[in-house]
Amino acid sequence: MVAKAEFEGRTVVVTGAGGGLGSAIVSLLAGRGARVVGCDQSEAALASPHLASRHVFDLLDRASIEAGIAAVLDRDGVPDILINNAGWTRAETLAALNVDTIERELDLNLTGVMTFADPIAKAMAGRGSGSVVFISSVNAIAHFGNPAYAAAKAGINAYAKSIAVELGRSGVRANVVCPGSIRTAAWDHRLAKNPDILGKLKRLYPLGRIINASEVAEAVAFLASDRASGVTGVVMPVDAGLTAGCLPFIDDILGA
Repeated sequence: MVAKAEFEGRTVVVTGAGGGLGSAIVSLLAGRGARVVGCDQSEAALASPHLASRHVFDLLDRASIEAGIAAVLDRDGVPDILINNAGWTRAETLAALNVDTIERELDLNLTGVMTFADPIAKAMAGRGSGSVVFISSVNAIAHFGNPAYAAAKAGINAYAKSIAVELGRSGVRANVVCPGSIRTAAWDHRLAKNPDILGKLKRLYPLGRIINASEVAEAVAFLASDRASGVTGVVMPVDAGLTAGCLPFIDDILGA
């Protein structure tokens, strides 16, 4: 008897499906039997053969988001699982903040995400079941730069807990994964300035390395799955130990 694939018969919506982490999530879930619906800001980003359905919209455009929600629900129905992965940052320090950068990063990483997720989570509650996973960041737990992005991600952590508490009796779970540094295209602009930056990163991480996208995807899959049926409102770092403590303090101060 062949074992049933873990996500067989489940429809999963993934935002930011064409990015480095999004692609890893899509590939893993599709490989475990899910019907994956990909969402991103361009058709070109949604070329993956693992996608059963594709939707293009812009998290910075409210009308575009609302059209995207309607298209997803009309074409693909209320999903069993929603993975809110899309996000972006470039304002790396307080010095880079101004009215425009604050507005853009909060709109994209918090307001846009909530605008898209809210009606879908409520539709799940109306049906009586659903699992929502948000991709946040270690920046929401401690300060590692990117202050507007960090504020937005901290808001996402709080929003996920509101879903967990208020919609739990309706069968909806909501959890958060907070990745540390992942070697994706998001690091290209930093590498262009300093090719040695990845080597410098390693001494900050207790595991002696940064994480990879597949490790984050595994955490997402667990929280989305029935294996985590009793888990809701959890904020889970996947960060090679970064937020557990300050390794350079041990090395440079106590070990000096």
